[in-house]
Amino acid sequence: MDITPEARSRELEERVAADPGAFRILTGDRPTGPLHLGHYFGTLANRARLQRAGVELFVLVADYQVLTDRDVADHLSEYVEGLVADYLAAGIDPSTATVFRHSSVPALNQLMLPFLSLVSIAELSRNPTVKDEIATSRQAAVSGLMFTYPVHQAADILFCKANLVPVGRDQLPHQEITRTVARRFNERYGPVFPVPDALLSAAPVLLGTDGRKMSKSRGNAIALSATEDETARLIRRAVTDAHRTIAYAPETRPEVSSLVLLAALCQDRDPHAVAAEIGDGGSAALKKVVTDSVNEFLRPIRARRAELAADRAYLRGVLAEGDERANAIADRTLAEVREAMAS
Repeated sequence: MDITPEARSRELEERVAADPGAFRILTGDRPTGPLHLGHYFGTLANRARLQRAGVELFVLVADYQVLTDRDVADHLSEYVEGLVADYLAAGIDPSTATVFRHSSVPALNQLMLPFLSLVSIAELSRNPTVKDEIATSRQAAVSGLMFTYPVHQAADILFCKANLVPVGRDQLPHQEITRTVARRFNERYGPVFPVPDALLSAAPVLLGTDGRKMSKSRGNAIALSATEDETARLIRRAVTDAHRTIAYAPETRPEVSSLVLLAALCQDRDPHAVAAEIGDGGSAALKKVVTDSVNEFLRPIRARRAELAADRAYLRGVLAEGDERANAIADRTLAEVREAMAS
């Protein structure tokens, strides 16, 4: 019987706890704007946890993957540095993590050509994450680069021979393309790449202030860099429902439950207990609790981020060191690939 992704992730967590040094993780984000609370509780906190446990961490600033968005490309350097500030403020340690830019590692990008030959257009077209990216891209026409996004990601993961990739459930189809590329390359040319496992995040999806999934592109997210006043304004506008009694019931009251969950995550408490404490205070009381909880939780992160953002030379130095380490690894991997394909 096939093992479920959840069961496999539990097994992987046990292996990480027993021998963290056996794992290399590749994770990252596109620099399309500031990271938000959905990122923090969904991925950032988990990355920092795994790094502290002793796992080798590679963090990619995927700047090449935003060339499909002209608005973002016009502000790319600003967004790249902001992303690094978010990473470090959230707890990623650049002295042991490799934080690097996609565009600064040419050997990584040269892996794209052999990898593209291993997948079909049909496989890329039916990838649900590609479909979602196209739907939310707000572009009049879709470039070929958008369709190669999963293969870009395969190159990102495999260049450093990462064997573990933390993902949300919605990213599993992307991860399966990476596994397919690794398997097909090894079968055709010989064993070069590990077939990386997906480590599912246990964090539930947080809804944005409009009741949809929290997303930078939808403008419904609370950025880690937002001020306390901006946070309060965003939460005041958040969608709730007509029931006065506050309850944590994600299936039947998703918007209210997402706000309760956000407060609970910030307080490190059970969401049912947070809801019971608010009781029949209604949406106004709920939003006050959420605002106070978020601002209290983010205060030290915001202070650290402000320090980092004020020292652009330091942020650029972090990237330069990470780029150098990533380039050395990518050059070795590309040499292995060329040797395997020539034999």
